[in-house]
Amino acid sequence: MAAVEAQPQFHVLAVDDSLIDRKLIEKLLKTSSYQVTSVDSVCKALEFLGLLNEEDQRNSDIKVHLIITDYSMPGMTGYDLLRKIKESPSLKDIPVVIMSSENIPSRINRCLEEGAEEFFLKPVQLSDVSKLKPHLMKENSKEIPSRCSSSGPQQCFWPASSICI
Repeated sequence: MAAVEAQPQFHVLAVDDSLIDRKLIEKLLKTSSYQVTSVDSVCKALEFLGLLNEEDQRNSDIKVHLIITDYSMPGMTGYDLLRKIKESPSLKDIPVVIMSSENIPSRINRCLEEGAEEFFLKPVQLSDVSKLKPHLMKENSKEIPSRCSSSGPQQCFWPASSICI
């Protein structure tokens, strides 16, 4: 009998200074079968990602597939984290989702223009979490080398990108 390969578990870094909101997003993500690391500040997120100090190097053993962060936090904001991620050559392709309890159109537009994949209004709901999957698949497909030729119409199926029709 052949062993069935398990679906890869996506790792999400959740950043929120509110314990209640952090526990909520963690529960929603875990319910949707994500591996979750939660931190309570942008500084801790940057430390986890290896970006806190210039001499820090990203821990290659830790793979984060998506970052979801609150916008309003003491010290550095979620917007600041977004900019740091997008400025990092090794992290810029990680999708970032911003969440906030404040519906301020200029803030939402600024985050989306700077590269946020989504902007969720709090409280985050399970229906919001379902919107994350396409961003994870898009980010993960960049890591899979394509074995499909570029000539002629074809479809490639993830995760086995070597299966082309």
